[in-house]
Amino acid sequence: MTFAPPARRAAQSARERRTGALLVLPAVALTVLVVGGGLGATVLQSLGLLPIVGAPAFSFDAFTADPDAVWAAVGVSLWVATVSTLIAAVVGTAAAMVIVSGRLGGRLVAALGAATVTVPHLIGAATIGLLLADAGVLSRLLGIPPESWPAFVGGPLWAAAIAEFAWKESAFIALVVTGTLATRVAQYDESAALLGAGRRQRFLRVFLPLTAPALLITSAISFVFALASYEVSWLLGRTYPEPLPVLAVRLFQGVSLDSRPEAAAVAVITAAIALGVVALTFAALRRTAAWR
Repeated sequence: MTFAPPARRAAQSARERRTGALLVLPAVALTVLVVGGGLGATVLQSLGLLPIVGAPAFSFDAFTADPDAVWAAVGVSLWVATVSTLIAAVVGTAAAMVIVSGRLGGRLVAALGAATVTVPHLIGAATIGLLLADAGVLSRLLGIPPESWPAFVGGPLWAAAIAEFAWKESAFIALVVTGTLATRVAQYDESAALLGAGRRQRFLRVFLPLTAPALLITSAISFVFALASYEVSWLLGRTYPEPLPVLAVRLFQGVSLDSRPEAAAVAVITAAIALGVVALTFAALRRTAAWR
């Protein structure tokens, strides 16, 4: 058996990285052009440099026009996105463990997860609303009158919106984590079991470290989606305080054109939070054992 010198291996590795970068360059360039162009125009409009009417004038008036509504929207959006993502991560991870067990229950969970992913969020929101409303299907089945039913839809805790996001995103997380378990973790888990490791030790020392990258990435995707989703929060939430996407759409569709910069400012705040979460996710990924 022969081994290549370190210099040759380093050169080959650099060549492979360059080839990979060139292969993804067209997709990255197109994404930067579309997303960067839209985001740049939104930033300019929020700063008064791309007005619909009038002369351009740099200002932060759009960000300070109604700070109470903006801060309330940020709080609601973070609450819904954080809670729904945590629930989806826990449920999706548990479902992935059941799926890879190979039993009949695992195959049933896999089929349900695959079916759930294909359901549009708009249909899911309507279904959750019909199920959890005070005069919905669940209250009728349980025989609970509307005045005694908890305010899941339109309530202060945004329970219906959280349930919809958690339900849909848990299926997405489960399927991605299942792929990681099937390709990487299974062999290490079997080796640890043969060496005498118990279930708890295998979960903490094998399962979590190796699935952490997939779990972090899918959780970040779920968080950003829940943060920026409009239809679910609009159908299942309250009229005040509004989440960031609902507030942005309402301002954008306002009768007065003066509200367009405010809508752009809300969109910029939403994008900044999403980019911050993505940056924190990559920082956390670099600390995982599987990434290193």
